Amino acid sequence: MVDLSQYLPILIFLGIALLLSGAFVALPILAARFTGASKPNAEKLSEYECGFPAFEDSRSQYDVRFYLVAILFIVFDLEAAFLYPWAVSVFDLGWTAWISMMIFIGELALGLVYAWKMGALDWE
Repeated sequence: MVDLSQYLPILIFLGIALLLSGAFVALPILAARFTGASKPNAEKLSEYECGFPAFEDSRSQYDVRFYLVAILFIVFDLEAAFLYPWAVSVFDLGWTAWISMMIFIGELALGLVYAWKMGALDWE
């Protein structure tokens, strides 16, 4: 016979999680119903930007270079995130860790050279 009493804390945790997630869905809906947020009018539906209507459509297209710079920032930010723990423990890990990190940094440098050659970093 299997002893199912070991699963009781998991079931309690699951029940509490379901109760809280249901409350997080239902309570804002009820609060909106009672506070009048569900009764739209022209003033509530108007756009608000610093106290006056927006100058132009907020869905206008941005230059792709903004996205390229953001992606390059994320790549090199991740490099720093991987580099710090490696630098702390490099002497304990040995030559294999050092070589693998040099390969990783080389790949990132190769990507930076490629982006530079393709003109992703040029700004007009």
